[in-house]
Amino acid sequence: MHAAGQVGTFYGRLGNNLPSSAATVRLYQRNNIRRMRLFDPHGPTLRALNGTNIRLMMGVAHSDLRDLANCPQAATSWVRRNILRFPNVTFRQIIVGNEIEPASELGPFVFPAMQNVYRAVRTAGLGGQIKVSTSININLLTRYSPPQAARFKCSVNWFIRPIVEFVTETGAPMHFNVFPFYAYLNDRRNINLSFALLQPNSGVVLGGVYYDNLFYVIYDAFIAAVDKIIAQAPPLSLNGIGEEKKNPDGGHSGSSGHGSDGHTVGRSTDALTDGPINTLQNARIYINNLMRVVRNGTPMRPGRPIETYIVSMFDENLRPGPSYDRTFGIFLPNGQPKFPFRFR
Repeated sequence: MHAAGQVGTFYGRLGNNLPSSAATVRLYQRNNIRRMRLFDPHGPTLRALNGTNIRLMMGVAHSDLRDLANCPQAATSWVRRNILRFPNVTFRQIIVGNEIEPASELGPFVFPAMQNVYRAVRTAGLGGQIKVSTSININLLTRYSPPQAARFKCSVNWFIRPIVEFVTETGAPMHFNVFPFYAYLNDRRNINLSFALLQPNSGVVLGGVYYDNLFYVIYDAFIAAVDKIIAQAPPLSLNGIGEEKKNPDGGHSGSSGHGSDGHTVGRSTDALTDGPINTLQNARIYINNLMRVVRNGTPMRPGRPIETYIVSMFDENLRPGPSYDRTFGIFLPNGQPKFPFRFR
């Protein structure tokens, strides 16, 4: 597969002005977007995906985590209801929890839910087709620069270690949420905006390794932290559940995006902008550069394209949080792109 074909989009539905699922799937097809990420199962979208060959990464609703963790039969029912009912949908991954904080009430349920969902997938005869993983963010790391020094915080070791061992044993990718946008907002004094937007720049040497963009830095920090756990751990005995070890997509995956509402999130002295960071211009620059850099792999994983999901397909005017979190869409509700880009 051409590397650019590994770039998809996150289809979020937290808006009251969004097109129907059927219209959205047609928009994917018209724009040659061959991968979709859903936060949770959604019947109308799954029906619209029927027979399209769009590869789907589907999440588990956080409200289901407790039952899936505590009851294997609940996982079997979940797979039957959300996977087996749609035999002509190209399911590729199930993401059990998105950015679950280990210290939250849901933290203890992520790993056992992953185990039960994986067993249910295998029992259904789909273990070679569908991988089971979870999605994590940068808050679990002690640091991200230099990437080689990154490790997971000791306080989350109980949470992340069994997950890393599990996905390693089963051949599933970890899914990293990589947002230079937020890293730049949190450290504007020390990060050049060109570096954060993945623009050509003089780059930096971190731990003896040259980096020319912030996406690579953050992604490699995740890789380094995961590798440290793998190096320390003996092979995990999963009572035979880890038989399907081939990862067909060749590595870990990531989600990324850039807000574009023009409200003042922060001001920069960088030459690229003398005003708000989250502008249409900066979003256009970032998204187009992202599509380019993920084709090549990172300094720690050269030559290995990164399966990447752009956040997101549309602005979501009902999404909670800061206003800029509602403006990460690359399409308007009428299906017109917010700025020029091309999925190859």
